[in-house]
Amino acid sequence: MRQPLTALALCLALGLTAPAGATIVRLDGGRLTVVEDAAAPARGMSMRHVLQRYGQPLRRRGPVGRPPITRWDYPAFSVYFEGRYVIHAVRHGAGQPAGH
Repeated sequence: MRQPLTALALCLALGLTAPAGATIVRLDGGRLTVVEDAAAPARGMSMRHVLQRYGQPLRRRGPVGRPPITRWDYPAFSVYFEGRYVIHAVRHGAGQPAGH
């Protein structure tokens, strides 16, 4: 009985750590909605990995505050980092330019 429980625990742990896609907060008519989107950085990605995958941002802001929060603006979304790691990616609204 001990081996099946260990295998189950291992599967659950691996499932919880594997990114299924990035969490995006979409602004739709003033409402906030959380959706999954593999086209934007996933929570926990490093700054280095974001640069490798998405290239240089159009604009960098921060770091500001404690803990330090940094924002990188791309054409379709902005990425927020706590320290060096992604905490959120926010998709820009229709017709909303990067950095606004």
